[in-house]
Amino acid sequence: MADTVLVTGAAGFIGSNFVRLLYKNKKSIQIVVLDALTYAGNRANIADLEDSDRFTLVEGDICDAQLVAKLLRDYAADTLIHFAAESHVDRSISGPAAFVQTNVVGTFTLLEAFRNHWEAKGKPEHFRFLHVSTDEVFGSLDPGDPAFSETTPYAPNSPYSASKAGSDHLVRAYFHTYGLPTLITNCSNNYGPYQFPEKLIPLMCLNILLGKPLPVYGDGQNIRDWLHVEDHCSAIATILQKAVPGDTYNIGGNNQVKNIDIVEQLCDLMDELVEALPVSPARQLITFIPDRPGHDRRYAMDITKIQRELGWQPNYDFATGLRQTVQWYLAHRDWWQPLLSKE
Repeated sequence: MADTVLVTGAAGFIGSNFVRLLYKNKKSIQIVVLDALTYAGNRANIADLEDSDRFTLVEGDICDAQLVAKLLRDYAADTLIHFAAESHVDRSISGPAAFVQTNVVGTFTLLEAFRNHWEAKGKPEHFRFLHVSTDEVFGSLDPGDPAFSETTPYAPNSPYSASKAGSDHLVRAYFHTYGLPTLITNCSNNYGPYQFPEKLIPLMCLNILLGKPLPVYGDGQNIRDWLHVEDHCSAIATILQKAVPGDTYNIGGNNQVKNIDIVEQLCDLMDELVEALPVSPARQLITFIPDRPGHDRRYAMDITKIQRELGWQPNYDFATGLRQTVQWYLAHRDWWQPLLSKE
């Protein structure tokens, strides 16, 4: 494992959980975080690490080539883990330009800087560039279709997934063209602590607490494969440690659940765990709204490869993980309350 890791986007949901895991498990490692601290990059996510001499937070843009080069050089980073991304599909529909800029141009900027740094050091074999991507690059599945594998053709359907597909292709090209020691991970829907409240699970939890409607797109039958963020982070750590450069791994939770079923489970959990909700039972708040444009029907991940080759598998079943997540949001009002907006 690396001596110094540059992690982009680690003030966000998945990145902050990952650096916390890395900090705890690798006592000798130096962690440098580059984050633009936009709406989803919340400094409070990593506040518990900021006083450590093993942790450095730099506020900046991954599209700033000079800054990225300086950080790689000054901190002698041998590993770059790239979480930074615009990731909310609805936002990509209303404002796609930011997604192309951050996800495509930003990834290109990081690849170029890391390639120059790696070449200047004599192309060390232990260097790694790990790019964190999504299952959405594969498009949509019908009910009877087999799950996405690492060889499934790309077929992105939203500006968000198209921008992530573009970044994946760049990472692959840098391995094949320059020999840059890259790795790509494609994960399913994450859930767990520190997730920004615009995403499904935290949004529903907070709306129930506030007595607000629970908006469900279309008929609510869209299916996602849900992955606890701690399982995702352990998979990334395993891939960094064991995978061969140029490889790609799917990461999923083996939990395919319909959106409406998740919302109903959340309502029941909140009814159980909160004494005096504004509206009870909470299922009364469920409101079906017009479907989002290009809404993929189903995602599912085949994780046979990572299980077979690297010996990783998820620890959380969905019922346990969901209950733990709801309890975390109930116990951390001081974290989410400042993030609420009129939207």
